[in-house]
Amino acid sequence: MKARIEAELPFYFGPGRELFGFYHPAAAVTGTAVLLCPPFGVEHIRCHRLYRQLAHGLAESGFPVLRFDYFGTGDSAGDSSSFEWPRCLADVATAAAELRNRYGGSRMLAFGARLGANAALAVAQAARLDGVVAWDAITDGAALVRQYDWMQEALKVDLNRFEVARPDLDVSTQWPGFETSERLRSQLLGLRLLDPGISSAWLTSSSPDEASRLDEPYASKQIRVDVSPRWDDVDSLELAILSHPLLESARRHLKEMA
Repeated sequence: MKARIEAELPFYFGPGRELFGFYHPAAAVTGTAVLLCPPFGVEHIRCHRLYRQLAHGLAESGFPVLRFDYFGTGDSAGDSSSFEWPRCLADVATAAAELRNRYGGSRMLAFGARLGANAALAVAQAARLDGVVAWDAITDGAALVRQYDWMQEALKVDLNRFEVARPDLDVSTQWPGFETSERLRSQLLGLRLLDPGISSAWLTSSSPDEASRLDEPYASKQIRVDVSPRWDDVDSLELAILSHPLLESARRHLKEMA
């Protein structure tokens, strides 16, 4: 009977120990580790349990795993307004180096949802990743910015959450639940999907939003998964994403790449 691995070791890392992560050791190492790159903002919160389940499942299968928070997110240093795309990419490279050092091998794969997928793909060469499983990666940064803006505007008059509407509230520096900045807005406006030319799997939800809809040449490679996270739905902001089909698909493709 396969032993269940429940260990997750919290620690701070990086040059200034500014990044927070959980290392999930594997009992019988396969020779490949997996880096889990989270999405941003409320999507990070909605995926938290799913990432933890994925990490435990991979560790049980022999893959050491690192899941972490970018600077300005989660339990890492900095507030949400300090989150920027170039620093996010640097944090992925730092996390990859940390994972490689901890498990003592060289082969590494990554899984990322939404902006986490884009970050893994963007630094795949620099971080020496051997493969990436991307779930609902962002294909149109301008569409994502419009989506976040629309959702924040909707929250101003959402009487399901607030007793009194707040139509005059200035939310120009906020996205659903998080303070943001004009720097991040401008950085994401021009964001496009980058294919690093390595082994990759493109997982797509059953009803993708405008920001993650795959066009050619990726559309012909997409792998539909029976999960509907409703990324652009204000009513789903507090709903955790728990999907066995997504977990199974991610694990299967990571194992195939290993």
